[in-house]
Amino acid sequence: MDISYRTERELDRAALQGLFLSVNWSSGRHPERLHQAIRNSHHVVTAWSGARLVGLMNALSDGTMTAYFHYLLVEPAFQSRGIGRELVARMIAHYRDCTRLVLIAYKEEVAFYERCGFRVAERALPVQLTSLGD
Repeated sequence: MDISYRTERELDRAALQGLFLSVNWSSGRHPERLHQAIRNSHHVVTAWSGARLVGLMNALSDGTMTAYFHYLLVEPAFQSRGIGRELVARMIAHYRDCTRLVLIAYKEEVAFYERCGFRVAERALPVQLTSLGD
């Protein structure tokens, strides 16, 4: 089936929660907060198989200097089809005029992001404080 892409921040709570739970992300256990987080994002690109939400990427940004890419996820049944790469490409294009595009990746994901044009910062380390039990 063909994949279509949209830019939208108003998504069905159940579809959003289902996507996050499909990849075992703890954010899916907080559907109201997750829904609000996506609504408050600066930009969101979604991937659809018919009426089914199968991928999402969001950004938090000042719109000028920095864009921080927080979520990138693709439902497991739809992975390895270029959907994640397309979501990244669309997001990079949207923020092409920003001076810094930033994300935090798990070690096993670094190669994917490098293929998308990102590079590991040499002198920086991610620092995180979380309260949702992640």
